[in-house]
Amino acid sequence: MTDITELGIAAIRDGVASGEFTAVEVAEAFNSNVAAASALNAFIVETPEIALSMAKSVDDDRAAGKDLGKMAGVPIGMKDLFCTEGTQTTAASNILGGFVPQYESTVSANLWKAGAGMLGKLNLDQFAMGSSNETSAFGNVISPWRISGGNNAPLAPGGSSGGSSTAVSARLCPAATGTDTGGSIRQPAAFTGITGIKPTYGRCSRWGVVAFASSLDQAGPMAHDVRDCAIMLESMAGFDPKDSTSLDLPVPDWEAALNSDLKGKKVGVPREYRMDGTDQDILDSWDQGIAWLKDAGADIVDISLPHTKYALPAYYIIAPAEASSNLSRYDGVRYGMRELPEGANLQDMYAATRSEGFGPEVKRRIMIGTYVLSAGFYDAYYTQAQKVRTLISQDFKAAFQQCDVILAPTTPTASFPLGDKDKDPLSMYLNDVFAVPASMAGLPAMSVPCGLNKDGLPLGLQIIGNMFDEQGVLNAGLAIEERAGFTARPNKWW
Repeated sequence: MTDITELGIAAIRDGVASGEFTAVEVAEAFNSNVAAASALNAFIVETPEIALSMAKSVDDDRAAGKDLGKMAGVPIGMKDLFCTEGTQTTAASNILGGFVPQYESTVSANLWKAGAGMLGKLNLDQFAMGSSNETSAFGNVISPWRISGGNNAPLAPGGSSGGSSTAVSARLCPAATGTDTGGSIRQPAAFTGITGIKPTYGRCSRWGVVAFASSLDQAGPMAHDVRDCAIMLESMAGFDPKDSTSLDLPVPDWEAALNSDLKGKKVGVPREYRMDGTDQDILDSWDQGIAWLKDAGADIVDISLPHTKYALPAYYIIAPAEASSNLSRYDGVRYGMRELPEGANLQDMYAATRSEGFGPEVKRRIMIGTYVLSAGFYDAYYTQAQKVRTLISQDFKAAFQQCDVILAPTTPTASFPLGDKDKDPLSMYLNDVFAVPASMAGLPAMSVPCGLNKDGLPLGLQIIGNMFDEQGVLNAGLAIEERAGFTARPNKWW
């Protein structure tokens, strides 16, 4: 039999349902991989007992003849941004050290209801702020990939969902939750050779997810392939009255409707995404993706998204502004850490707690956000950025009058060595240049692995869909996946 830890969601679900193996056997196999991979630093908290307990419940239900959920017997990694009842949730920040929620996020509750189990809480950039997983208070996550040819420099797994991408790529779990504010599912998926989808804003509830930028944050799955993402997204999504931005729409059966035949579909190629500084390997993979979608029956359409160049600066005004507001709740009064210097008053406690608890990147974004929301600069920066956001959304609406989905690179480069960009925030922010526009417009978008660059590192192609059209995105992704035939795996060094 194939090593269980090489299997994805669909294969594990079907194998458990058929009795080929038990859910407990699956949990044991992945628990073993997690325990052996501490060098990757993908997990903040490991929960092997919880994984086994949840697996036993699935086996008991099967023995009793009960109906099993879509994720029955599938143990997953949970990004440590999702509140999990009785299990520490830190957002990878010292300021939430020791915080154990007494409630469950809606997304994680939906997954447990579908039969999934929890292997542990995954590392991330602190409060999801970062593109390389170097801002975590618990240390860097390290990509399982290495540059070919003997250069063993540790590489970035992407961010903020770097723990999720590393865990799935290294086969520590068959799938993981991620969150995407400006590309934090798609960029790490591209860096590590896995698949990840950010659904339409509002598809997955934000209730119980530690907030970064509320108008942008969206949960999504990260898994081996398109089918697995479809299955997991069905289990995560759904209307939630506790979230005022939740979409009151039925959840489609995305898995059943998967179809890689794109006859009659039009694929838009935005000319503004051919940017200076993009690696030639990336541009070549984009051209190859265009050829693959033509082969799948699609017509290729040249489109324009004229305000693309303003997306990144507008994002880095809006997201920090919302972060400044959201993170004001961390003051040492109600939960998390409290720094109380001798003789300090309330203001001193606030200052000491936030100074000690937040990392440099979080402080940087809070300061930017506070600045752009201040009385003298609100209209000059924040209001203008919101106007640009509207123009970006209008660009996409006009584009979708001409095409069904849009094909673009996911990132301008492949993964880079840890430490290469941490001293230059602007260089780090540019990693999100292709991912941010879809986030600003609230559109579904996914990254699918399409090959390796000259250094043997994974590359990803991005498919962006119209509002609510996750099916179109998944189908185009499946067409690329079938033609790319991506089977590369990192050489195990950990």
